[in-house]
Amino acid sequence: MPLPFRIIGKTFLGIDVGTSCIKIVELSKFGKRIKLENYGEIGAPAFYERPFRTVEKTTLLLSSRDIAKAILAILEEAKIKTKKVIFSIPDFSTFFTWFDLPPMTREEISEAVRYEARRHIPVPLSEVTLDWQIIEGLSDRERTKLKILLIAVPNETIEQYRQIAELTHFELQALEAEVFAFSRSSLRDEKGTVLLVDIGARSTTCSIIDKGVLKRSYSFDISGNELTNTLAKSLNITFPEAEKLKKQYGLLPERNLEKTFLPLIDLVLMEVEKVSKNFYYSESKEVQKVILGGGTALLAGLKEYFAQNLKKEVVVADPFANIFYPPILEKTLKEIGPAYTIAVGAALRGLE
Repeated sequence: MPLPFRIIGKTFLGIDVGTSCIKIVELSKFGKRIKLENYGEIGAPAFYERPFRTVEKTTLLLSSRDIAKAILAILEEAKIKTKKVIFSIPDFSTFFTWFDLPPMTREEISEAVRYEARRHIPVPLSEVTLDWQIIEGLSDRERTKLKILLIAVPNETIEQYRQIAELTHFELQALEAEVFAFSRSSLRDEKGTVLLVDIGARSTTCSIIDKGVLKRSYSFDISGNELTNTLAKSLNITFPEAEKLKKQYGLLPERNLEKTFLPLIDLVLMEVEKVSKNFYYSESKEVQKVILGGGTALLAGLKEYFAQNLKKEVVVADPFANIFYPPILEKTLKEIGPAYTIAVGAALRGLE
């Protein structure tokens, strides 16, 4: 006989299949308390000689079966049993666009969005799955112009994730673009305009969130791995040796590595400033805060360099900040947090 008033908890997995690493986070929720149950990751070099995907390909580079094997290895190592999962989809394989529609009823919007999509999506609509949301307008009392955010994901990409879920015996609950997972795990009730900078292993994405709504998102190829490769070539050392030096010294003056790193970091700053200025010109709103995520966000001196050049508040993402976990993990989670923004955000989606 079930106990009366018993609180039934729920548990979800968030999985981030990156270019060089797969990360999994298991979160549970009882009442209002969210708890970290488990986490784990596997790097592509430990599993294969090549990455899981590349920026040039929207689809996964390795087969669904290979990705599934890597995920199962993490589950076994971390002893994860949860089956309900949310997968994140890389922003560089997701097409975002924004457009206006004239005043119309809710019933008319769906057809109008699909008609407008043909003008904005560079491939046949039969090859993509569309999702959209109204980000401004549509009041029952006042008919105003509507602003629409349209998202398109290649059907081939969606089918690959479905295959992976099937091979791993997961209950696939949803797929979502990385930017939404980043936003969910890193924003703390900000009322103004925030710019998210996700510096991954193979690409960087700049996204503007205004009052909780995605207003811009742009990906480019400058990345953490490019910093490491440049250092390896300049010092004539191996990639692993360069990665170790990068993490240890970053932009600190001890080893004078900033001469190697700053030309690339300045390119990232240029893109950040360009996205910010374009948003200001179109909506007359200034970015008030910058949040750095991705594995490179903790590069020593990077936050300070961004703040100095952008003249704005710059913080490093801390996705575990509002999640309960054993105190012994605090140092570790602070160190790995920025790299887990996407996986944590995906798991949080399942708990909403």
